[in-house]
Amino acid sequence: MTAHPYSPAYQAGGFGFVSGALSVDENYIPVSGRAEAIEAAATRLAERLATIGMSMQDIVKTTYFVTDLTLREEANSHYEQFFSVPRPARTFVEVSALPYGATVEIEAIAHRGQE
Repeated sequence: MTAHPYSPAYQAGGFGFVSGALSVDENYIPVSGRAEAIEAAATRLAERLATIGMSMQDIVKTTYFVTDLTLREEANSHYEQFFSVPRPARTFVEVSALPYGATVEIEAIAHRGQE
């Protein structure tokens, strides 16, 4: 894994803050395919959450950064399948580029014992 000058995940006061998880594989190679890229970013996000003893079910807010705004349909479908109601709040933003050639980056805020 590449060393970064920041914490991939950090916890404070019952909250978990996860730096952007990219749509790359374990070797930082970008994952191709629209739904596959979203799933890869979600997998990297789950891995980062696990480092602070949290899971995707603890997420209360996500921010998606995508290089193609039309990925919103796939993101909505993934959100509906993955999260139960009430689903976490979400922001969806198009950007010109992402590190390592990724097409999706997801950051999150989680909270222990959220209701």
